[in-house]
Amino acid sequence: MFGYTEEQLSGFFLTWGIGAFILYMVFIIGQLAWKSKAGKFGTFVMFLGLGVGFIGYLAKVVIQWWMER
Repeated sequence: MFGYTEEQLSGFFLTWGIGAFILYMVFIIGQLAWKSKAGKFGTFVMFLGLGVGFIGYLAKVVIQWWMER
Protein backbone atom coordinates (compact mmCIF):
# COMPACT_ATOMS: atom_id res chain seq x y z
CA MET A 1 0.00 0.00 0.00
CA PHE A 2 1.48 3.34 -1.10
CA GLY A 3 4.78 1.63 -1.87
CA TYR A 4 5.37 0.33 1.66
CA THR A 5 5.48 -3.25 2.80
CA GLU A 6 3.28 -4.60 5.57
CA GLU A 7 6.34 -4.92 7.78
CA GLN A 8 7.26 -1.25 7.31
CA LEU A 9 3.71 -0.07 8.03
CA SER A 10 3.31 -2.20 11.13
CA GLY A 11 6.74 -1.14 12.42
CA PHE A 12 5.86 2.51 11.95
CA PHE A 13 2.48 2.30 13.67
CA LEU A 14 3.75 0.11 16.50
CA THR A 15 6.31 2.76 17.41
CA TRP A 16 4.90 6.16 16.43
CA GLY A 17 1.21 5.25 16.46
CA ILE A 18 1.26 3.76 19.95
CA GLY A 19 3.51 6.60 21.12
CA ALA A 20 0.94 9.13 19.92
CA PHE A 21 -1.81 7.10 21.60
CA ILE A 22 0.13 7.16 24.88
CA LEU A 23 0.43 10.95 24.69
CA TYR A 24 -3.30 11.18 24.05
CA MET A 25 -3.95 8.97 27.08
CA VAL A 26 -1.78 11.29 29.22
CA PHE A 27 -3.91 14.20 28.00
CA ILE A 28 -7.13 12.34 28.90
CA ILE A 29 -5.86 11.46 32.39
CA GLY A 30 -4.84 15.09 32.91
CA GLN A 31 -8.28 16.28 31.84
CA LEU A 32 -9.94 13.81 34.24
CA ALA A 33 -7.75 15.04 37.09
CA TRP A 34 -8.46 18.69 36.24
CA LYS A 35 -12.24 18.31 35.93
CA SER A 36 -12.55 16.23 39.09
CA LYS A 37 -10.39 18.73 41.04
CA ALA A 38 -8.32 15.83 42.33
CA GLY A 39 -5.48 17.87 43.82
CA LYS A 40 -1.81 16.92 43.70
CA PHE A 41 -2.07 13.55 45.39
CA GLY A 42 -5.25 12.58 43.55
CA THR A 43 -3.66 13.50 40.23
CA PHE A 44 -0.61 11.42 41.12
CA VAL A 45 -2.81 8.43 41.97
CA MET A 46 -4.76 8.81 38.72
CA PHE A 47 -1.60 8.93 36.64
CA LEU A 48 -0.14 6.00 38.58
CA GLY A 49 -3.23 3.83 38.36
CA LEU A 50 -4.22 4.60 34.79
CA GLY A 51 -0.71 4.97 33.43
CA VAL A 52 0.82 1.68 34.57
CA GLY A 53 -0.12 -0.02 31.30
CA PHE A 54 1.90 2.21 29.03
CA ILE A 55 4.84 2.26 31.43
CA GLY A 56 5.20 -1.44 30.62
CA TYR A 57 5.14 -0.67 26.90
CA LEU A 58 7.82 2.01 27.30
CA ALA A 59 9.95 -0.41 29.31
CA LYS A 60 9.60 -2.96 26.47
CA VAL A 61 10.81 -0.41 23.93
CA VAL A 62 13.83 0.52 26.07
CA ILE A 63 14.74 -3.12 26.77
CA GLN A 64 14.39 -4.00 23.08
CA TRP A 65 16.61 -1.06 22.08
CA TRP A 66 19.21 -2.02 24.69
CA MET A 67 19.35 -5.65 23.55
CA GLU A 68 19.68 -4.72 19.85
CA ARG A 69 22.57 -2.29 20.20
